[in-house]
Amino acid sequence: MALELTAARPYPALLDLPWDVPLEEWPEEILAALPRGISRHVVRFVRLEGRVIAVKEIKADLARREYTMLRNLGRLGQPCVVPVGVVSGRTTAAGEPLDACLLTRHLQFSLPYRAMLSQTLRPDTADRLVDALAVLLVRLHLTGFWWGDVSLSNTLFKRNAGEFAAYLVDAETGELHDSLSDGQREHDLDIARVNIAGELMDLQAGGLIGEDVDPVDVSEQIMTRYRSLWEELTKRERFETGDRWRVEERIRRLNDLGFDVGELDITTDIGGTEIQIQPKVVDAGHHCRRLLRLTGLDVEDNQARRLLNDLDAYRAATDRQNDDEELVAYDWLTKIYEPITRTVPASMRAKLEPAEIFHEVLEHRWYMSERRGEDVTIEEAIVDYVATVLPDKPDEKAVVGVDTESIPVRARTD
Repeated sequence: MALELTAARPYPALLDLPWDVPLEEWPEEILAALPRGISRHVVRFVRLEGRVIAVKEIKADLARREYTMLRNLGRLGQPCVVPVGVVSGRTTAAGEPLDACLLTRHLQFSLPYRAMLSQTLRPDTADRLVDALAVLLVRLHLTGFWWGDVSLSNTLFKRNAGEFAAYLVDAETGELHDSLSDGQREHDLDIARVNIAGELMDLQAGGLIGEDVDPVDVSEQIMTRYRSLWEELTKRERFETGDRWRVEERIRRLNDLGFDVGELDITTDIGGTEIQIQPKVVDAGHHCRRLLRLTGLDVEDNQARRLLNDLDAYRAATDRQNDDEELVAYDWLTKIYEPITRTVPASMRAKLEPAEIFHEVLEHRWYMSERRGEDVTIEEAIVDYVATVLPDKPDEKAVVGVDTESIPVRARTD
């Protein structure tokens, strides 16, 4: 059988990889030592034309199906890894058939949950990861995507201004529908609850989280978080026609959750005395789209919210509330944001994304000001941050780190 390559764009260097060798036996010199999560399949990372590509060994029909699903989710603007291609028709030098490989682009600055929890993080990190997964699940369900295997293992996490943003990694079992029934959504939630509890029990057995953490209680949080967010996004609301300001209030609440209202379904009763409002089309990214429009910075939504707050503070401090917003944003970008992020030495720039560093510098400035009882400039804060905080941060972009497959596992949930 001839080797067959299906790819969204040509990568000539793909042909140089040892496709006639089982993925588990690929030589270390061609691999990138990124942290890996638990997977039922063999997964390896390789450098390819300046990028890091994840290679997953899987049956050919499943690889093609997942490749197509990831492309469809990407077109719908959902947070997921970017598919690169599928390699099938693999055989060993002796002619023995090998499974196909699904290729996806590694998400920079992201980590699997086991690597996140192996670092020294806040005690509530597990709670925040579950919150991020709940937001991801709501987004996917609003699109009509039934996951079928919701878990922390099938998700990557990126820092997002002190919180985390979650990205779908494994779409092998997923199905895309026009919309989901309540039963389909509840099925995904039940799968998530069971899987998360099992994954946290594994971490406890490996000594990565304390005995004071109750895996069952933490896993139950995804049910509460998901349902409250789903209700806010989809519930119908009735009010008097004279209270039309509440339409704006509802939109603001959705924006504060990180969702933008694309369309509203507004109906009145026969007498015209009451109005019903329901967000008909919602999408995430309100803050990051505004920041992108103003500055060209493409960051996570919580990061965008924090940067926009600083931009607004800069506008007020310079008494430019009546100036054109785009001009003020350009001055903030060139006089504040870029000089601060460029202050970081080249040797430390792989530790965090520039937007995350800027967010942490703002936090650091606040703590410095609180200790001193007086305002500290951002220029002074970045110098102190680089000297005292950043050196101890792990390199989240670098191709080094803990291989989380080596952490003891009590029982796999997938």
